Amino acid sequence: MRTTPTPDKPYTIATLAYLFDAQGRVLMLHRCKPPNESLYSPIGGKLEVGIGESPHVSCAREIEEEAGVTVNPFELHLTGVVSESNYMGLGHWLMFLYELPRPVSVTRREFDEGRLSWHEPADLADLELPVSDRDHLWPLFLAHRGGFFAAHLACEGDVITRHLYQSLPARPQPADPLTPRDRP
Repeated sequence: MRTTPTPDKPYTIATLAYLFDAQGRVLMLHRCKPPNESLYSPIGGKLEVGIGESPHVSCAREIEEEAGVTVNPFELHLTGVVSESNYMGLGHWLMFLYELPRPVSVTRREFDEGRLSWHEPADLADLELPVSDRDHLWPLFLAHRGGFFAAHLACEGDVITRHLYQSLPARPQPADPLTPRDRP
């Protein structure tokens, strides 16, 4: 099925926040509203472009609104920037994907956007995710945790073509040269 391109629609600018708990599980939102109604996605939302909100501030605001966790925007790690053309034939998206590098504690709860729940990263393949998240965003995010990537997803009906423009995997952390015996 081919969809008609939407050249007259501007980009919708949004953030996605990948939060993990102390056990390494990722927080997902089972959405009850469009876009992606009835599917799982990370928490996040649209930038308030009318007030010139930055992506970092938007992401911190969304984390507090949706997960009840207060985050300083300076804590967030920008892991990826993804542009998505003609998503579901509805328009274009520019997304900033962030990780909060510290573990958080969030109780499962429901709110007007849907229901939050913790999931093992390996179990995400069994969840109902948007195709672009399952096949592109999640694998790119996992491969670049602590690093950075930039990509474009060209959506044409059921076919999504990925263009990876930049890929900077996380650098290995230097080994601690002190043995336990040498530590003060």
